[in-house]
Amino acid sequence: MTLLPASFYRCFSSNRIRRTVHTFAVLGLLLTAGCATDVARWIAQARNHQGDVSLARDNDADAAEAYELALKVDPHNEHARTGFVSVQLRIALDLFTHSKFEDAIDALAYAARYSPGDDRIEALRSQIEQAEIKRDIVISNFPSFKETSTNIRRSFIGVGHSSEKIGRLIAQFEYTYDTTDLTKAIGQSYELNAEIARETTRLINLRQLADSGAPESKADESLAAPASLLPLP
Repeated sequence: MTLLPASFYRCFSSNRIRRTVHTFAVLGLLLTAGCATDVARWIAQARNHQGDVSLARDNDADAAEAYELALKVDPHNEHARTGFVSVQLRIALDLFTHSKFEDAIDALAYAARYSPGDDRIEALRSQIEQAEIKRDIVISNFPSFKETSTNIRRSFIGVGHSSEKIGRLIAQFEYTYDTTDLTKAIGQSYELNAEIARETTRLINLRQLADSGAPESKADESLAAPASLLPLP
């Protein structure tokens, strides 16, 4: 049965457009035939599948879009509702960890549309709001906290690398039986302990400055990155 006149199809040069028009024509006939509920359920299932596949691939944005499209045609679809809320929570948490607080709150607001009063949403929202308050306090007390915090974190990453070097020296002794390897490991271990002690002091000073503030001169003095005492190669 021809759903539309052939002349109508000739107006479109793209096969994709023709297929789309044909699909909508079929859907239109089904809807007018009293099959609206079945069609909506079929569309929702297709969108849910798209959402599940995107979620399995860690593509949260596409998953959220697919689940929301399912909810638009079937607002009471439990699978779509559960999937959409879970994805929005994941998106909000990711935004939160990147200090994008306002965007994270917006993501939670979308989730709350389909799951009002959800304890998970409210708990994360409260955590973000508390972080916003603390951020403002820290910035007020110590505006350059971010750079200092990043430097300390990088120093501890370096400590981890030094620890791995010590481990390799010990492993080397296990097949060379050369106690010189152990002597080197002991020397580097002493230096590493001193490095850790210095970085711990910098951490304590950073916490104090973030909590209560301090003159910039003291901040620079107490948080300046120390020269490494690890032996040169």
